[in-house]
Amino acid sequence: MSDQPRSTALLTNSSEVRCRPRRIANTFIRQSDRTKGKTPMTTNNVLDIPTEHDVEILIAGSGFAGLGIAAALKRSGREDFVIIERAGDVGGTWRDNRYPGAACDVPSHLYSFSFRPNPQWSRVFSPQAEIFGYLRETAREEGLLPHVKFHEELLQAEWIESDNSWRVRTSSSVYRARVLITATGHLSDPKMPAIEGLDGFTGTLFHSATWDESIDLAGKRVGVVGSGASAIQIIPELQKTAEKLVVFQRSAAYVTPRHDRSYSEAEKRAFKRAPRLISQMRSELFWANEARFVERQAVPRLLDEVTKVALDHLAAQVTDPQLRAALTPNYRIGCKRILKSNDFYPALQQDNVHLDTRGIARIEGSDIVLADGSRHELDVLVMATGFEASDLPIAHRVVGVDDTLLADQWKSGMQAYATTSVHNFPNLFIMNGPNSGLGHNSIIYIIETQVEYIMGALDHMDAEHVEVIEVTAEAEEAYAADLDARSQGTVWLTGGCENWYVDPRNGRLTTVWPDFAHTFREENAVFVASPYVLTPKMSAVAAT
Repeated sequence: MSDQPRSTALLTNSSEVRCRPRRIANTFIRQSDRTKGKTPMTTNNVLDIPTEHDVEILIAGSGFAGLGIAAALKRSGREDFVIIERAGDVGGTWRDNRYPGAACDVPSHLYSFSFRPNPQWSRVFSPQAEIFGYLRETAREEGLLPHVKFHEELLQAEWIESDNSWRVRTSSSVYRARVLITATGHLSDPKMPAIEGLDGFTGTLFHSATWDESIDLAGKRVGVVGSGASAIQIIPELQKTAEKLVVFQRSAAYVTPRHDRSYSEAEKRAFKRAPRLISQMRSELFWANEARFVERQAVPRLLDEVTKVALDHLAAQVTDPQLRAALTPNYRIGCKRILKSNDFYPALQQDNVHLDTRGIARIEGSDIVLADGSRHELDVLVMATGFEASDLPIAHRVVGVDDTLLADQWKSGMQAYATTSVHNFPNLFIMNGPNSGLGHNSIIYIIETQVEYIMGALDHMDAEHVEVIEVTAEAEEAYAADLDARSQGTVWLTGGCENWYVDPRNGRLTTVWPDFAHTFREENAVFVASPYVLTPKMSAVAAT
């Protein structure tokens, strides 16, 4: 699975799934099964506007990003903050993605907080349950649970210029916050493909990120749409129980060996006795991953080397020439995410598995009709079709200066200064937003860098008695232009594939950082006030 957080969006139409609000008369009406038929904002069943809760800082989301910034606030002595979470537990993507075989594709000693090393990881690449447990433990031991408001989904956040604060409506409350931090993740809302008749499928249908654990798949005819990071973990597990498993592949992925193993009890004891061993391992893993970034810069010799690793892996595991040809990508390696698996190829060669690359034309009842007119009759259809990455759903719920909807400002592509601040949206910090993803290293490193930046901004606001902070349009545009220039020539733009890193609306690389991860920290960890317009508090003005 890719390393970022998800939504409980419902599968409601054939083109896409977005729990997106509809803006009418400066308010938002959200259509979903969780709110449909309920009287919004009620007190004792009488329509009313709830009492506003005043809070200094409001954080939306409790995955790695939300818990990371909350822990920093708590450790710095800041107590006046709230975390709103739409689900009933912390954990983000690692709470919600419970599909069979779910695990991280970044080593666990690197895919964890630097300030909370874990000597008890069971494996090099830990499974979902362990990562979820780690996040729950983080929330508990860092004293964050009293700050979390569960079952409160952000429906609208509106900047109120008259009192320089954010008014945030949730599914049950209203908050007034001086600072708003969104930590809802890149890959937080499932995306469905535009397949005719998808909403009329008469079998069981669900997205990999909303796995239906009540369905017993043993003996069922199952289809998996997709062959990306989640699919290659799901397919080997479903193969073990399904009567028939059809994998619908649009484009083949490059797959490399997964060098996984269990940690011995002796190793865990050593990690516990000497935490420096974990620190050393993190450093080795980080710099080994950094060395791989040059592959994304489309250096021919390096691309050839990593391509050989992937194709040798394919040749060693798949002997049938026809199947091997179907699994051979037709684009340059790195253009899409390079996957890791030892059991995906073997699963595809089992008697009950069929790889189909002809393309789905439409769905009729329980039949999947292919482009050539042939059919597969299925009981269950699993959509491993990715997430809303370039058009973030949270942007459709945030309203800034002059009633500007963030999604409208980003209608031709998202961008942010230092990947966190957006012009027209004062006192807003976005985590895991524009250009903050990585294709070669750990997203936790990026999150911790953003935490440093936001904490620096908050400290500056307090020290200088600043009421409002807003990045200038000129600074944001210059920053975006620099990233555009750096992205030119990278394999993401020149590799000959369609990927979720590039926004189809403008052809720009908007979701990932187009450079080494360590340059992200060098450039984005320290807050500098000069690109911002700072409005002092009235008390500070009066004092002068």
